[in-house]
Formats: sequence, C-alpha cells, structure tokens
Amino acid sequence: MVAVIGMVAIILGAVGLATGTILTSIMRESLDTQVTEASQLYGNPTDSAADILKNGRQEVGTLLVLRGQYGPTTGAYVADDNNIVELSSSQIESITGRPDHDTGRVDVSIDGLGDYRAILTGSTSGAFLLVGLPTSEVTETLGQIVTTVALVTVGGLLLLGVVLAVIIRRSLRPLSAVASTAERVAAQPLSEGAVRISERVPASEADDATEIGRVGVALNTLLDHVETSLEARQRNEERMRRFVADASHELRTPLASIRGYSELSLRDRTLSETTESSLQRIQAQSLRMTELVEDLLLLARLEEGHELVYGSVDLSRLAVESLGDAQAAGQDHHWELELDEEPVIVAGDTGRLTQVVANLLANARTHTPAGTTVTLSVTREGSDAVLRVHDDGPGIDPQVRDELFERFARGDSSRARKTGGTGLGLSIARAITNAHGGELTVDSVPGDTTFTVRMPGKPIDPGSTASEADPSR
Repeated sequence: MVAVIGMVAIILGAVGLATGTILTSIMRESLDTQVTEASQLYGNPTDSAADILKNGRQEVGTLLVLRGQYGPTTGAYVADDNNIVELSSSQIESITGRPDHDTGRVDVSIDGLGDYRAILTGSTSGAFLLVGLPTSEVTETLGQIVTTVALVTVGGLLLLGVVLAVIIRRSLRPLSAVASTAERVAAQPLSEGAVRISERVPASEADDATEIGRVGVALNTLLDHVETSLEARQRNEERMRRFVADASHELRTPLASIRGYSELSLRDRTLSETTESSLQRIQAQSLRMTELVEDLLLLARLEEGHELVYGSVDLSRLAVESLGDAQAAGQDHHWELELDEEPVIVAGDTGRLTQVVANLLANARTHTPAGTTVTLSVTREGSDAVLRVHDDGPGIDPQVRDELFERFARGDSSRARKTGGTGLGLSIARAITNAHGGELTVDSVPGDTTFTVRMPGKPIDPGSTASEADPSR
C-alpha cells in the first residue's frame, strides 16, 4: 500500500506541477496580450494620466504612468469602483526610477497596489510611458487551481488507500485463515497420546482457482496426512504398549519359577561349589530381570492410566523416610533435608510418589562421586507442591540431557554408573509425576544439578480424606 500510494502521489504531484506550469504560462501570455492591446490606446498623449483614463471605459486595475518630453510625470489607475485614482509622488518615483534600458514587458511592484504586468517605453529625450494590468487575478486563479489540485489529490489518495486496504484484506483473507488454522494446530499437544487434528482451513478460503487459495488446499492436505500418520503412530504405540504389558505380565510367572527353583536348589548341601555358584548367578540375574519386567509393566500401565490409588500424601514425611533410606544406601555421600514449617500435603498415590523420590535420590547417589552433597527439599510455592533433589556433582552432559527421561537412557561418563540398573528409573519417575498431573524437570551445570517435581493443586488439610482431596477420583 505504501509503495502504490507513494507512486500515485508522485505521479499526481508531477501532473499537478506540469498543469500549474502550463496554466501559468498561458495566463501570463494572455495578460501580456491584454497589456499590449491596452498600450496601443495611449499613443503620444498630451494630457495627464488621470485625464486619459477618464476618457473612455478602461478595465478595472489599469495602470498608466506617462511623461512627455517636457511635461511633468503623472500616474493613475482604475480602482475597483471604476474611479480614477492618481498615484502619489513616491509611487510614481518607484516606477520612473527604473534603468533606461529596462523597457518592454516588465513586472512592476507598487506600494499599496501590488504587482503589475506592464509595457514600458522610454527614450533618451526623457519621454516615458507605462501601461500595466494587475497580476492578482492570475495569482488568485493559480492559487485556486493549486488548492483544488491538492485537495483532489489528497482525497484521491485517501480513497485509493481505502480501496487498496479493502482489496488487499479481501485478497489475503484466505491467507489469514491459513495462518489462524496453523496457529491453532501448533498449539495442540502432538508429541504423545491420542491425537486428532480437527482444525482445517474453511472450504470458502481454500480455492484451487487462486494462488492463496491453493495454499489453504495444500495445508488441508498436509493436515490430513499428518493426522493419518499420527493415528498410525498412536495405533503402533498402543500395540507396542499392550505387547510390553502382556509380555511383562507373562514373564513374571516363569521368572518367579526360575527364582523359586534356584532358591530350592541352593538348599541342597550336596551341591558342588561350581553348581552352587552357577545357581546363585541364575538367582541374581532372575531378580534383575524381574525388576526390569516389573518396571516395564509399571510404565505400560501408567501410560494406560492405571496403577494409581489416590489419597492424601504427606510429602514432608515421605521425604524424611526416603532420605533415611538413601543415607543407609549411600554412606559415602552427604545428605541434607530442607522442609517447610508446615507439612506439604497433596492428593496422590503414596507408594508411587515414594518411588519417584527414591528413584531421584538413587540417581543422585549412583551418578555422583563419593563426598557429593545431596539436598532434598519440599516446599509449597503458591498452590503447587515442589520437591527438589539437588547435588553438587559433575553435572549432566548437555548432549544427553534431552534424552535423560527416555527409557533405558544412560548418563555420560561424568556421571558413570557404579552399580547396575535397568535405565528406567527417571522414565518411571516422570511417568508417575505426569500421571499425577505434575511435571518433572532438570537443570544442570557442573557443580549444580537439580531435579524438580512440581505437583499442582490446592493445599490439602492433613485430616482430609482422599475423596475430599480429589472429588473426581
């Protein structure tokens, strides 16, 4: 719009300037003709200027200044009321004082009268004749023309701006619909869970006949493809989740049998040392596999919305108990506890939230060197309950931080494992936190690593029941 209106304004300005210049030239030529015709009426005058103007009908504004070869200089002009007014001596002197060579068509300015276009004739013998007409009419006409052109130009530019705005808005309306649809789709959570993209560009704004309309058609086609792909991904995830849950469930029985038979066989005092060692290894690996199967089964059930039994959970007490267990398991670390004066009570599953805290503390213990200080804190921030596990260890490698909560994720060498594990601890902690409607995040730099569990919700009175804490459960 700025480019178009600016170009039109330049064109109109150029046209107005050219028109004004041409009109000025034409009007001055016309005025020169009138002055020439008027000057022909006063050849060899012997009377005074006022007497000559009184004889005959003269045009209003006509100026006459004359001087004979030996007579005095006189001057007069025709006023608006057709009366003849004589010029003062000073006004006559301003005219007669012109150089002798300044003859012909000249512009004269007279105090009290204004500007005149005149024909001046003179001679070396002292004769002098000046006949002129006022230029005020030309000036006023040109002023009116300039004002009219300026007003028409401004009005035309305003009208052009309105028309352009309407046309551009109507033309880009399909693109606005495309942008709005894209913004609404971008605001939807598409990373996990069942996803259905119902947003589409309206059919009225998606027209193959226009360039912008084709953008809407292309976006609708893209959204159809994305929705189909996400549905296929969701079906695959659900199929895999059911497979993991079913496989984990089915593996529990044979693993329990292996562990049971190994324990029973170890009671035989006649076993050789090699056989006994082998059975002990079988028993240890069956226990490890059982732990892995239980973790996978828990993750699968959490993702399906199961495995949570809600009630009132005292996070402060849970933190005290969990830290005591962590101290016993990691005596080479320094453990600290920070609690609010008032207990922090939330609605949740006590067993699962205990597992979250235990996993975070175990993660801090196993991935930091001896002598590291681990601090567990529980606070109330507004309506949120916040639990933090902080350590001053070497930190987390930024390359693995984004995948830290994925299944079977492993830390980098700066947080190397000292003990075995399934690699599902943080994944389980996040799944349990998400199932409670909370959020588990991590911030880490060398010497400062903090895992934060934020549980939203209003504070719960320690004496309230589970139903009071969450009526929807």
